[in-house]
Amino acid sequence: MTIYAENILLCIAMPLAVCLLFTRGESRRFVAGFLLGMGMSLLSAYLSGFISIVTGTEEKDTAVFLSPVVEEILKLCPLLLFYFLLGARNRSLTNIAIAVGAGFATFENSCYLLTIGAENLAFILIRGLAVGVMHVESILALAVWLLIARKLRVLSFSTMLGGTALAVTFHAIYNLLVSKPGVTSVIGYLVPPVSAVLMYLLYRLVYVPFTRERGGLLSDNDPD
Repeated sequence: MTIYAENILLCIAMPLAVCLLFTRGESRRFVAGFLLGMGMSLLSAYLSGFISIVTGTEEKDTAVFLSPVVEEILKLCPLLLFYFLLGARNRSLTNIAIAVGAGFATFENSCYLLTIGAENLAFILIRGLAVGVMHVESILALAVWLLIARKLRVLSFSTMLGGTALAVTFHAIYNLLVSKPGVTSVIGYLVPPVSAVLMYLLYRLVYVPFTRERGGLLSDNDPD
């Protein structure tokens, strides 16, 4: 089934773009991040498809080796835009990361549902709780990585490259697991929700106490 992804993007993005006219501060940044996330999702599909055709990469190899690299790099671009050019810091940056990941996952899921259909509840749950969650937590973890590196004064190109490599590896492992039917794919589907719960527990039990001792790493008043 052929879908027109550009038209889908316009349909979802137009009311959100209008919202930018009536919002301010963090609300506007969140909506902008969501829009950019959807745009990066469409761009990553174009770029992955183009590279796949040029290099002659098979579909399975594209999903495991190519798409994670393209998608995680493109998701990082809006984050760096807000960080370096628009001055987003601390909690604001994590909120933007969540918005970018949610926008990316929402548009990707919408296209998949229109392609395959929405009558299969199990498939919908997998798309939402596995793929969707994976996109959000990978970019959120990368935002926290940047904040920690900045706080410790070790933020550099190599630091950003290392964080991106971890996000790409996490994404690729998920794609590799779900590419093989059976027990392996079930394990793959469980990885994002389980890791999201673990991330939340680490945030509440380890990260928050640590940041309080360090003067509030995610505090909006933390000086540069």
